[in-house]
Amino acid sequence: MAEMKLLGMLAAFDTALSEAIRDQTSHSELLDTLLQAEADYRQERKTGYRIKAARFTLRPAFEDVDFTASRSITRTQIKELYSLQWLSDARPVLLIGPTGVGKTFLAQAAGLHACACGKSVLYLTLTTWLENLALARSSGTYLRYRDKLAKPDLVILDDMGMRKLSATEAQDLCELLEERSIGKSTLFTTQLPLDHWSEVIGDPVIADAIRDRLQHSALAIHITGESYRGVKARKLANRKKDS
Repeated sequence: MAEMKLLGMLAAFDTALSEAIRDQTSHSELLDTLLQAEADYRQERKTGYRIKAARFTLRPAFEDVDFTASRSITRTQIKELYSLQWLSDARPVLLIGPTGVGKTFLAQAAGLHACACGKSVLYLTLTTWLENLALARSSGTYLRYRDKLAKPDLVILDDMGMRKLSATEAQDLCELLEERSIGKSTLFTTQLPLDHWSEVIGDPVIADAIRDRLQHSALAIHITGESYRGVKARKLANRKKDS
């Protein structure tokens, strides 16, 4: 097993054999247990590789969504994100709302869940994406970087609208959406409703093209309410007060 790199089977062997002897299970049942252990081990490793490649900054889970805060997100919307049907349909996603309402949490939770379901993901903040573009242009690797962004099943672009895009950067965004329009999904978090994206996109013609591409196909979830950071601070203050 060790020589053939059957490491999941190797790790499970002693326990599986002991249980098989104790329960008097058949050889085929023991073999099935060992093969399942190997399959689970390989799946976990693949998921780990996908998560590492995605470059998440958090490890959130949908099960940890806090519904006690006064926010407009519903369980139905959470289920829709969790289902990943939008990813199967290659639809873009817009998580829209003020700072602190959990947009990044939900975006990365969706990304982690996609990784667990066998999908490739790349997470980027707007700042990181723009810095990478500038570096790729200066080093002559722009086309290679653009190809890299076109490959993942899901690209998450966090904090869209945090700063204005130049005409060149706006064109880059438009091309990104164009290249990912067939069979791929792009998820944006933003404080700006789609109608206001022209305020941060330098070229009005490109702004219209981007808006048109998203408004007809995107799953848009608007989140309103109090900042989660405020909720956490209040809970911490209450715990200190009770103690």
